[in-house]
Amino acid sequence: LAPWIPVVGLEIHAQISSNSKLFSGSQVQFAAPPNSLVSFFDASLPGTLPVLNRRCVEAAVMTGLALNCHINKKSLFDRKHYFYADLPAGYQITQQRVPIAVNGSLSYSLCIDNKMSQMVTKTVRIKQIQLEQDSGKSLHDDTRSQTLVDLNRAGVGLMELVMEPDMCCGEEAAAAVRELQLILQTLGSSQAVMAEGQLRVDANVSVHHPGEPYGVRTEVKNINSIRFLAKAIDYEIQRQIQELGNGGTILNETRAFDSKLGCTIPMRDKEGKQDYRFMPEPNLPPLILYDAKSLPANMNHQQVINIDWIHERLPDLPSVKREKLVEQYGILPEHSFTLL
Repeated sequence: LAPWIPVVGLEIHAQISSNSKLFSGSQVQFAAPPNSLVSFFDASLPGTLPVLNRRCVEAAVMTGLALNCHINKKSLFDRKHYFYADLPAGYQITQQRVPIAVNGSLSYSLCIDNKMSQMVTKTVRIKQIQLEQDSGKSLHDDTRSQTLVDLNRAGVGLMELVMEPDMCCGEEAAAAVRELQLILQTLGSSQAVMAEGQLRVDANVSVHHPGEPYGVRTEVKNINSIRFLAKAIDYEIQRQIQELGNGGTILNETRAFDSKLGCTIPMRDKEGKQDYRFMPEPNLPPLILYDAKSLPANMNHQQVINIDWIHERLPDLPSVKREKLVEQYGILPEHSFTLL
């Protein structure tokens, strides 16, 4: 029998480090009293309008540049409709058609056989980075059989990073997310603390035989720890291989990882894109960015974002810092990883 080839792709939501939300002046603060940081816009009161947060745009541009992306000088906002109790407007403002950054790459290092002295560098392609708002939080109170809604998080700025399906196991995905986390923290574009929900990972997993098209994929949602990410992916790969080996079929569904049981469990069938009824966001014009060449001479610099200006101010990324440690101090490459 031909061996199975696993295919793993990630979608990562990183909360942008910003004092206020993506489209409103509400403060962003972890563990604030419920519903204490909600503006009229966040609660979706009629007649309220979004105002784009400059800091969030700069953070997305900075992240895109650090991940070798092409920054789109013109990007568009869209509405993604779905009904959920903690989404007051009934839609999320995102970037579906033309996101802020596309076609990037992330290099990460992997230990062979858990030996730090044997490391191999791999690269995962980044399809796009888009700006979008977070939803609120539903708290399910089983004892009183009721659900409470906290809208503090509603409207918080997120960057969604969509990776191409270039990985093949949990260990690779974990190494890529760990490197991304370091990059975001170095840039200051996200604190990326997974325990506070600032970095949430969805993993798309499928298996197929060599020379055959990709198999049906499942999506494991909202994984909030790098260790659990590796476990969830490896479990899901084995589950699919076993299911197919027994003559079963894989459903295109959303699953959750139960960390206590160490397995994935079905949540719901995957919604088709048509259910989201994407449409252009009527209250936001296209987002226009400039570089040194296209910047108009009489433009107020406070009013625009200059991609080249951000590029010049990028700090040394983790990979560069490691190289410097090895070159300057002659330490072993594996020790540079530990130090960083």
